[in-house]
Amino acid sequence: MVDTVNTSIQTPSSDIILDVRNLKTYFGTGDKAVKAVDDISFKMMRGKTLCIVGESGSGKSVTARSILQIVDPPGKIMGGDVLYYGKDPKGQNLAQLHERSKEIRSIRGHEISMIFQEPMTSLSPIHTIGNQIMETILLHQNVDKAEARARAIELLRRVEIPNPGVAIDKYTFEYSGGMRQRAMIAMSLACNPKILIADEPTTALDVTTQAEILALIKELQTSYGMAVLFITHDMGVVAEIADEIGVMQNGKMLEFGSAEQIFYEAKNPYTLQLIDSVRKLETSARAARGSRATDKKLMEIRGVSKIYPARSTFMGKANPPFKALDNVSLDVFEGENLGIVGESGSGKTTLGNCVIRVLSCSGGEVLFRMADGRITDLAKAKTGELRQVHREIRMVFQDPFASLNPRMTIGQIVGEPLLVAGTHTGEALRKRTEELLETVGIPGAAMERYPHAFSGGQRQRIGIARALALNPRLIIADEATSALDVTLRSQVLDLLLDLQDKLSLSFILVSHDIGVIRYFCDRVAVMYKGQVVEHGPAMKICSAPDHPYTKALISAVPGTHPRDKRIVNRHRYDAEAQASGIKLGGN
Repeated sequence: MVDTVNTSIQTPSSDIILDVRNLKTYFGTGDKAVKAVDDISFKMMRGKTLCIVGESGSGKSVTARSILQIVDPPGKIMGGDVLYYGKDPKGQNLAQLHERSKEIRSIRGHEISMIFQEPMTSLSPIHTIGNQIMETILLHQNVDKAEARARAIELLRRVEIPNPGVAIDKYTFEYSGGMRQRAMIAMSLACNPKILIADEPTTALDVTTQAEILALIKELQTSYGMAVLFITHDMGVVAEIADEIGVMQNGKMLEFGSAEQIFYEAKNPYTLQLIDSVRKLETSARAARGSRATDKKLMEIRGVSKIYPARSTFMGKANPPFKALDNVSLDVFEGENLGIVGESGSGKTTLGNCVIRVLSCSGGEVLFRMADGRITDLAKAKTGELRQVHREIRMVFQDPFASLNPRMTIGQIVGEPLLVAGTHTGEALRKRTEELLETVGIPGAAMERYPHAFSGGQRQRIGIARALALNPRLIIADEATSALDVTLRSQVLDLLLDLQDKLSLSFILVSHDIGVIRYFCDRVAVMYKGQVVEHGPAMKICSAPDHPYTKALISAVPGTHPRDKRIVNRHRYDAEAQASGIKLGGN
C-alpha cells in the first residue's frame, strides 16, 4: 500500500499562491461513500505550471472542482483546507466558504478561472461568444458595455481568433473545436486571474490544434504571471509543459515532485507505468512482432470523392458545396494495418464512413474482395450486397460510451449482429456471445450486466467483441483509442494486435494520434483537406516525412520526457505560402 504524499507546508512563502492540505471530497456518506479525493495535499507556485495526471476516475477533476466549490451533488468537501494567497497574505480558506457565498463567487472567474474539457457544454448555444465573454467582465469589473466589448475583442485577438471584431458576434456552432477552446481561454482570462485551472482542455483536439493551445496557454501564462493547474491523462503533454507533477490514482496523491524528478526518478509503480505507456508508443509493435501483411489486395479505393451540396442554415446564411473527399485512392492488403491520419476536418473519418457505406460516395470506386473471391464495389452495391459485405467489414467506434445501448445488456449488444444475421439463436447464441466476451478479456459471467457497470476500457473491449461477432476480415477502427487513458490505449492496441494474429484480420485505423499510428500500423496515409498528401511505411512517415504538412503534423506531437520538448520548435504548415514557394520555419 502506498502512503499518501504530503506536500503541504506550515509557513507559506510569498511564492505560494495555493496550498491544498489534506483535502477530502466524498460522494455519499458512511460506508458506501466514494472517496473521490482522499486526503491529498499539494501547493501551487506563482507563475508555474502544476500538472495533475492520472487515469479516468483518479480524482483529478474533482480536485480541481473542489478548489472552486463546484463539485456536482452529491459530492461534498468533507475535510481539509484550500488556502488561497491571492490578496490576503495569511490565506483565505476556500474549503470553508459556502458554495453559493458572495466570497467564493467573487473569486470564481475573477481570481481563479477554469477551462473545461468540452467547450460545447460550457458555452451557451443561444448567446454570441462576445456576449458570454462580456458577461464575465461586467460581473467582476466596474466597466460599461462599450468597454466590456472592447475588452472582449482584445481578448479574442490575444488568443488568435481571426478577425475578432466580426468573430465576437458569432455563435458557438460557427466556431471550430479549436476556436471554441480559444474562446473559453479568452473568457477565463477576462479578469486577469491569478490561477488558471485547465481540465483536460486538449483531449478532444488533434495534435496541431493541441500544440497551438498549449503554446497559447504558456504564452499567456508568461504575460499574465498566472499559476496554471493543468489536469490531464496525457504524459506527453505533461512532459511539454509541467514544472511540477502530481500523480493521482483512486483519490490518492501517489507521487509529487518536479517534472525532472517524476520522469527520471519516479518511485511509484503506477507512475512508472504511465511513463512507460507513453514511451511505448514511440516504437512499432508491427516491427517487433513481425508484420503479416501480404501482397494480396483486400480493398482498392479508387478516386473516391464526397461532396456535400450547398445548403442554408437556420439563420438564412448560404453555405457553398463542400468537398470532404477529393479523388482519394488507396489499397488495403490482407493482414495489413493501414493508418489514416490527419487533423480535424481532413476527411479521414469521412473516408472510413464511405468505405463501409455509412455515407454514399459522390464518385469513385471501393472494390472489396469477398472471402469467396467475388469483387464488390461498395460505392454502388445494393442493400442485399451490402448486407453480405457488412459481415466481412465491421467497425469499432470512437466513443465507447455513446456506441453501446444503455438499455441492453452486454450479452444482447454483442449477440445482436448474430441475431440480425440469423446465424445463431438460443443456446448457440449464448455460447458464442460468452466466447466473444472472453476473447476480449471480459468474463462471460458478466453478460447480464449493463454498459454503465463497466469502465471506458472495458466498454471499448465490448465494442470490439461486437465487431468480431461475424468473423470479419476487415475492421475499420475510427479513433478507437482516443477516448481512453494512455495505459488503456496501450492495452486495447495490444488486444487488437493479438486478435489480428489469432483471427487473420486486417485493419484500417483512423486516428489523429501519431503515436498510435506508429505503434499499430504497417503503412499510413496522411490526409489534408480531403486529399492524401503522403503515404508510405508508417515508421518512415512518422520519423522522416517528405511532405511539408506531414512534417508540421509530426513536429506537433509532444515529446515523451521533459528534455525532449518539441512543440516550442514545431513547424507550421500554410498551404497558400507553400504553393507560392515561401519557406516555412519553426514557430
